[in-house]
Amino acid sequence: MKVLITVKTYPNPSASYNELVCTAGVREDGSLVRLYPIPFRYLSSKKQFKKYQWINVDVKQSSSKDPRVESYQISNIDSLEIVSGVVSTNNYWRERKKYVLAQGTSTMCDLWHKERNQCSLGIIRPRKVERLIVSKGASDWNYRWEGMVRQKSMYEPTGKPLEMMPYKFSYKFRCEEEGCRGHTMMITDWELFSLFRKIREKSGNDDVAIEKVQEKFFHQICGPNRDTHFFVGTVKKHGSWIVIGTFWPPLVKQMGLGF
Repeated sequence: MKVLITVKTYPNPSASYNELVCTAGVREDGSLVRLYPIPFRYLSSKKQFKKYQWINVDVKQSSSKDPRVESYQISNIDSLEIVSGVVSTNNYWRERKKYVLAQGTSTMCDLWHKERNQCSLGIIRPRKVERLIVSKGASDWNYRWEGMVRQKSMYEPTGKPLEMMPYKFSYKFRCEEEGCRGHTMMITDWELFSLFRKIREKSGNDDVAIEKVQEKFFHQICGPNRDTHFFVGTVKKHGSWIVIGTFWPPLVKQMGLGF
């Protein structure tokens, strides 16, 4: 399958795969797909793809363990091949839009009402993003996940410690559905948490890191000069929807002819 990668979420421990990165993208016809398992941090450097790169990889339809219709299981991780550079953002992200928006957008209200076996990925355009909410996260992995993380470090010398993020970030927004009463949804974009960690390590201050996240993911990505979209997906365990990524080309203003 050839896929343009558009989403990578922060890793989570996994009983079956040690850790998982929710990875999603679009095919050439704009249809959305989810790929797993991808132990991204443990891939060789030549296979560590970036967002908006095309990859080829051998897949099979997902097993009964993940009945979501857009999910595909990678049958051979060695088959993963990066086949393009990062798709350009030139001309108001024209080339990216060609694929990402090929099948249009949904509203969050509509997606909430779909059955779990009908749809588990979507692209929405929020009518108004009101806030990026920051709240305290769990102080540590739950007891089951903590055991997985420790076991990984103990038995694999090449193991890379997986840090639990101390904060949760959620968007509060209204979608394009008429009469939408609003949605508050957690965002799990890896870029957000990487930015937080980078600034915190540099400044030694959580508040400074949170301010930078707000600046990028609210004021810039959701700013008035951006045509903001959210990639959204369901959590396999209980089917709730979360924001898994953003798509934010510059807003194209219609120019009046003015006679």
